[in-house]
Amino acid sequence: MPKASEIKKNNTIVYDGKTCIVRDIERSVPQGRAGGSIYRMRMYDVVSGAKFDETFKDSDMLEMADLVRRPAMFSYMDGDEYVFLDKEDYTPYHLHKDSIAEEALFFNEETDSIQVVIVSDAPVALDLPMSVELEIVETDPSIKGASATSRTKPAKLSTGLVVQVPEYISTGEWIKINTEERKFQSRGDKH
Repeated sequence: MPKASEIKKNNTIVYDGKTCIVRDIERSVPQGRAGGSIYRMRMYDVVSGAKFDETFKDSDMLEMADLVRRPAMFSYMDGDEYVFLDKEDYTPYHLHKDSIAEEALFFNEETDSIQVVIVSDAPVALDLPMSVELEIVETDPSIKGASATSRTKPAKLSTGLVVQVPEYISTGEWIKINTEERKFQSRGDKH
């Protein structure tokens, strides 16, 4: 059983008898107190979809939930649901747009290395790769002679995500985005 300090975003834990996915973690160190950090975790119940916050000391022991990760690819939208197909047996996994609103900004039909998280035979979340490649659909014109260390400008990607990119990047280019930090990493390899 891991300590609260070892839990990462998108881990699935059993808390209060419910299977919960950790959506966000804020670490704070109380002033003037001996001891460790406090971890405030935003979680949601995979069965009911209810969201709640809970606070743990860094030494609190938490139980990891039994889950399966399946390699999948985004296939299409069906009303309010994203449909992913298992890469091995083509099983369709339906995830409601609200449950993966954050992740939806980082994938399209070409995104590789997506995993669907399954708890008790039900798809509950997505695990994204560390970086993804997306196309810039709108940004200011590139500036000739701009160096890699110069200023940045906002760029809107094909998924609707807006990130800061170096001035030498232009509309139509594919770039790598770090999914954890939501930041520009480099130019894309594929295109």
